[in-house]
Amino acid sequence: MKKPVSNSKPSALDSVINHPPHYTFGAVEVIDAIEAWRLGYHEGNVVKYVARARHKGDEVENLKKAKWYLDRLIEKLEVGDAIR
Repeated sequence: MKKPVSNSKPSALDSVINHPPHYTFGAVEVIDAIEAWRLGYHEGNVVKYVARARHKGDEVENLKKAKWYLDRLIEKLEVGDAIR
């Protein structure tokens, strides 16, 4: 998803809220990938926590959060209760 072109420089607060550095490293912003791939809540959170793991806070904690969402999704799929 392309961002609208703006002539004004975003404020530091705007950047932290709308495009935090732990999600905007590399060529693709994490939210854009999640939306383009049309991921659901659980899958989106898995991608989010894996993508930011090395860039925000404790890497292992972020990976455990990703695992929690993945395990929950698997459990729901196994019983036919996953929202798609």
